[in-house]
Amino acid sequence: MSDDRFGRFTGGVSRRNFIAAAGAVGAVSVAGCSETEGDEGEGDLSGNIRISGSSTVYPVATAVGELFKEEEHPAVTIDLSKDGSSGGFENVFIPGDADINNASRAIKEEEIEACQDNGFEPVEFEVAKDALTVVVNNDNEFIDSLTYDELEAIWTPDDTPETWADVNADWPDEEIKLFGPASTSGTFDYFTETILGEAGRIRADFTGTEEDDQIAEGVQGNEFALGYLPFAYYMNNPDETAAVPLAATESEDPVEPSLDAASTGEYALARPLFFYANSEMVAEKEHLQEFIRFYIDKTTDKKLMAEQIGYVQSSEERAEENLATLEEYI
Repeated sequence: MSDDRFGRFTGGVSRRNFIAAAGAVGAVSVAGCSETEGDEGEGDLSGNIRISGSSTVYPVATAVGELFKEEEHPAVTIDLSKDGSSGGFENVFIPGDADINNASRAIKEEEIEACQDNGFEPVEFEVAKDALTVVVNNDNEFIDSLTYDELEAIWTPDDTPETWADVNADWPDEEIKLFGPASTSGTFDYFTETILGEAGRIRADFTGTEEDDQIAEGVQGNEFALGYLPFAYYMNNPDETAAVPLAATESEDPVEPSLDAASTGEYALARPLFFYANSEMVAEKEHLQEFIRFYIDKTTDKKLMAEQIGYVQSSEERAEENLATLEEYI
């Protein structure tokens, strides 16, 4: 698990520097929960909010948390950790130790049942869209685009290819090196289910991590490497690796990852991002209610979500639905 102390996030900070700083701090703070202490002063609410889960949604929660303290309630403290969507659900949220779990995939039925067994409902809020991005080394000269079938052939645990030539005879006879999110990640679940047909079905010899910068570094370090990571990281670090245009089938034209393509659904690996709140804690904690209202409002902010972080912002209609959902549990 990795935890972070909120840094200052303002319009004066570049989106690249913000994402890089958030990733770096999270990577080194690996023990214990680091608490964001609210300043004494304005604001009539106080209390603690514990947020666990997805490293993909982590930059959004970081930015929203900092703005909530700056603009609304500085006496509220926020503990934020990167555990992965699945790791956060299993180890923190379901046991009742977190108010909110960030998730880069929808909650599973067995996770819902586990929450209910522990006396609460997981309340879903869809907050953004991502264009999950497949990346290769900048010196890669043989992959111009990929289809779902080609990605499956690369990542399959069945008759696992050892070299690129094993996948495509026109590709070099060089060892395949793969990097991606760890199995505790919702991004891992989404990718394996979408590409390989079953969550968790994947070859065993890839390098997995919760840190996007480590995925990029792995791909950077080997001309014949491939990986996948959130678009927000790629957008803020475009020179580190090369994004691969994707097509769901051979009959479709490959599409490069972008916010526009994710928004329209044109991009093959466009996906929604979520956070889940503990219904009992929502009902009991006024400061949590106010934070969720603020969070929902900020996810419609194009400058914050798209330009500074790198995800497609929520629509006003989605925000209204989220607010209506919140009111049901207050």
